[in-house]
Amino acid sequence: MRKSRIFLYVVLFIILLGLVYVWTTKSLKDEQTAAVSNSQVIDEAFKMIKKEAVFSKSEKVIVEGAIRGMAGALEDPYSTYLTKEEAAAQEATLAEERVGIGAEIMLSSGKFVVVSAIKDSPAYKAGVKPQDEIVKVNDVRLEGKTMAQLIQTLSGEKGSKVNMTVFRASEDRHVELHMKRETIAMHTVSSEVYKMDDYSIGIVTISIFGEKTAEEWKKQTTALVDRGIDGLLIDVRGNPGGYLHSVSEIIGTLLKDGTTFAYMQDPKGVLEMLNTESKEKPYLNKIPAVLLQNGGSASASEVLAGAMKDHKRAMIIGEKSFGKGTVQETHPLSNGGKLKISTHKWLTPKQEWIHGKGIQADLEVLPDELYTLEVKSLQGEFRVGEYGEEIQYVQNVLTALGYNVARKDGYFGEDTMEAVEKYRQEKKLAQSDQIDAALFQSLTKTLTEYRARKENDKQLQMGVSYLIHEMKK
Repeated sequence: MRKSRIFLYVVLFIILLGLVYVWTTKSLKDEQTAAVSNSQVIDEAFKMIKKEAVFSKSEKVIVEGAIRGMAGALEDPYSTYLTKEEAAAQEATLAEERVGIGAEIMLSSGKFVVVSAIKDSPAYKAGVKPQDEIVKVNDVRLEGKTMAQLIQTLSGEKGSKVNMTVFRASEDRHVELHMKRETIAMHTVSSEVYKMDDYSIGIVTISIFGEKTAEEWKKQTTALVDRGIDGLLIDVRGNPGGYLHSVSEIIGTLLKDGTTFAYMQDPKGVLEMLNTESKEKPYLNKIPAVLLQNGGSASASEVLAGAMKDHKRAMIIGEKSFGKGTVQETHPLSNGGKLKISTHKWLTPKQEWIHGKGIQADLEVLPDELYTLEVKSLQGEFRVGEYGEEIQYVQNVLTALGYNVARKDGYFGEDTMEAVEKYRQEKKLAQSDQIDAALFQSLTKTLTEYRARKENDKQLQMGVSYLIHEMKK
């Protein structure tokens, strides 16, 4: 009996040891699973959320939220976390080429509207037309989607199929379009020769500073020089920036080799000179130049403007620039995402930090109201006595066109009706007692055509006039 009790105690003790071992091992495993950082408080919060939160999320989502929070704590709008998909979409905007359908699309009043299809692109061949509203892509409806999400949806492997549903207001019907993705070359520089008073002005527009922008610039500008231009007008209005190496190479064609065009300042305040380095002679350094900028000209555009202004190489015409004086570096993370952080300030050659201030134009010229109005693709039918944002848009456009509209608050009154009727008569539109799709389309066409005529571009015309004045000296 005594031996039986001893045997029983031994068995119970072994079982107890086993339970303690299992419990300890599980606790250690839980702690190891919860350890997502070297910070005790972060690991505590992560473990508590995983265990207690009623709205459960995957570990991936929680960790990405923490990274976004850390980037947000810097209170710097240019420091941010990008998921793998977001990083790919951002890089594509600066790439030399991308795989897609080849259409310029704008987000207007929550709708994705085609501006134009690139000639011979998949969208062009499939019959995509300006003002088409993209409703679905591959049976996925687009309500509530962002532009980044749409771009991601339209991107894919070369040769893969895209089925698109568009609403074509001009025909009042939905159209099904089918195409295959192809490699689309991304052009960031365009040029033309503008003649006035027996002078030839080379106009070069840079939309963004991408990977191959400097190569495109050299190709376009050497062709202009070969054509014998007398002056150069550089247009960076609305250019959000891009790669510093691209703007550096461009400045190298305009300024003497070895010229300091900017400074980089690290977090400790140490300054580093950025000098032009050109393997060839700066072939544009003796041609009179003007640079056009506006409030949408930012970052690398401002580096170019700052260098031109401080070295008195070009007259800056237009409006004050955006004011982004920081440089970001993007670092890959193990989850496929990337962390973009502002690591340096950049300063002009006179060591001025333009962040939040922008670069003042040497000659301020404001565009007229028709150039500041957003082109919208709208639909619907509205009668006298109704309110709506669409009505307010019509009122603003008609006012900018010179029609007499007393109220511009979105109320469809008799004064608006009179202006609409007068516009319809002048444009030879069918008369109607309401604002409808035909009127919206006509207003969009009128705005687009107005902006396409260079004589209506006050800033460009001032730039051309200044260059001619300089050349007549």
